Amino acid sequence: MAFLQLLSCLAFVAAVSGCGVPAIEPVLNNMLRIANGKEAVPGSWPWQVSLQRRGAHFCGGTLISNKWVVTAAHCNVRTTDKVVAGRHNLMSHRERKQVLWIAKVIRNNNYVNILLGNDITLLKLAIPARFWKNVSPVCLPSANDDFPEGTSCVTTGWGWTKHNAERRQDILQQAVLPLVSDTKCKRYWGKRFKDIMICAGASGASPCLGDSGGPLVCKKNNVWTLVGIVSWGEACSITSPAVFTRVTKFIPFIKKTLGNN
Repeated sequence: MAFLQLLSCLAFVAAVSGCGVPAIEPVLNNMLRIANGKEAVPGSWPWQVSLQRRGAHFCGGTLISNKWVVTAAHCNVRTTDKVVAGRHNLMSHRERKQVLWIAKVIRNNNYVNILLGNDITLLKLAIPARFWKNVSPVCLPSANDDFPEGTSCVTTGWGWTKHNAERRQDILQQAVLPLVSDTKCKRYWGKRFKDIMICAGASGASPCLGDSGGPLVCKKNNVWTLVGIVSWGEACSITSPAVFTRVTKFIPFIKKTLGNN
């Protein structure tokens, strides 16, 4: 028994020692979507965090290390807000969670408003997150990584499942979204779409209100990589592409911020 426990422990350590490898495997198919709502496997997206103000969820975020979270600038996070990691059901009192204080909020200096882009903020945690099977970081792409049109990616969050829903979801939802080419995205969104953004969806799936700041992840070299940050779109539309902050464009900003802080 002790030997089996040791093997289990070693397997867990291997899973969380790097990035982008959940200790609990997600279950995916193309019918899973946030708009119209399908539940994620508990703990299968361990980098997903809930940003909370006065105990209520208002935006998503993504752990990129034990000290840093990335989210959207339009979420207007304050140092008085909390980062809650390790949650699946936000209303559960039984789940193992971590409530983390924010030491610094560093918004991209070029952010003016959501439609002009640069919709990214980094949060430095006052005390590092403790990695466990339901809390671990996603991988960051390199600045020159390419994610081609049609790549199946996943977005997650606790947002609304319909634009006319009475309330957001308490249980973490997931959506499988194909990446949409810049040409098609510009055709839909016109001048509002810029090269610092990336589109996904228009396939019967979409992020929705309350999912802002959360991750769009794609598998590359067998690890989940942060490709986008939920930014804007047509409210809960499952037929129009949703727009995300293109993370590859902000790798220099992320590296500089982490290096200076």
